[in-house]
Amino acid sequence: MAGKTIVLCAGEASGDQLGAGLIVQLRLRLPDARFVGIGGSAMRAAGMETWWDSQTLSVMGLVEVLRHLPRLLAVRRAFIERIADCGASIYVGIDAPDFNLPIERRLKARGMRTVHYVSPSIWAWRQKRAAKIGRSADCVLCLFPFEPALYARYGVAAHFVGHPFADEMPLKPDRAAARELLGQGSQRRLLALLPGSRAGEIERLGADFVGAAQCLLRAVPDLRVLIAAHNEDIAARMRLLIDTSEVALRHRFVLVIGQMRPVLAASDVALVASGTATLEALLSRCPMVVAYRIAALTYWIVRIFGLLKVRLYSLPNVLAGRQIVPEISQNDVSAVNLSNALMPWFDNGAELAEVQTEFERIHVQLRCDASARAAEEIVKLLP
Repeated sequence: MAGKTIVLCAGEASGDQLGAGLIVQLRLRLPDARFVGIGGSAMRAAGMETWWDSQTLSVMGLVEVLRHLPRLLAVRRAFIERIADCGASIYVGIDAPDFNLPIERRLKARGMRTVHYVSPSIWAWRQKRAAKIGRSADCVLCLFPFEPALYARYGVAAHFVGHPFADEMPLKPDRAAARELLGQGSQRRLLALLPGSRAGEIERLGADFVGAAQCLLRAVPDLRVLIAAHNEDIAARMRLLIDTSEVALRHRFVLVIGQMRPVLAASDVALVASGTATLEALLSRCPMVVAYRIAALTYWIVRIFGLLKVRLYSLPNVLAGRQIVPEISQNDVSAVNLSNALMPWFDNGAELAEVQTEFERIHVQLRCDASARAAEEIVKLLP
């Protein structure tokens, strides 16, 4: 198997992290392999030759995708051409299903082995998509234990590998060390704001997140707010929102760039945009309120066509099988509603202990050496 070329494609920050861990494990098994495709800084650091950066594909929502569709289709055409010319043995699409699955389907039809790493949320959006996914991917690698059974109904090969984040993050977070790293006192109460890693998320949620934080800053004298910004662009957008807040409160906001996990480990409570960050908050044992707001037209389409099939959408609640953290979505997202949902976490010790016990149970369940297990499944498929 020496000298194999493996194409990978990750469409956003979380996929870039998953891809980097996968490359490390694949290189242990295939030391002479070449890794190429679409990825971010983490995958480049792991030794991948990136033809396009993962931010190229970072678009969220039906309406938003339509606006960027010509550019995305052009990238996809050029990407497929480069794959055809590079002599690849296998294609690994990491999340980004709208981009990756059509590519996988075309490559599979040409005889190339294909893997889809991270199952789309078929548990929430039309479970019958599993059959269509099976026509694109020879194998689906699932991060959550309930997912393979959904694929089995349609005869699709799917394997639970666990979640790499659960492997990376300690079962007992060191809160004191995280606070020391961030220069925060041991007695001060901290609220983490995680408004998302995309500009669109900041546009939809940023102002309400900052507004909710202001409400809490007025009510909790020793509170500081740590804003976990994915990059400088997100930090700049959040800084503009902070500058519009009350002058007396501005100094109690702290912007932290690229250190989401220390922010979560240090904080007492988090306000989090729905997505992978909610899982990282869970793994950090940080109680949270989850917010979700999509573009108005996208939301109308989802409602009219009944596309959303679940009552609970945040990962902590889905993995627990019940509501253990508050979810606030769409028109209910407001500074007042968010702050009202956050406040009880500061004072309810019994409920907090119960939720953190559930967080630990889920953490143990997902801790499976995921990158190694995923690499083993990929190696099995290599021609």
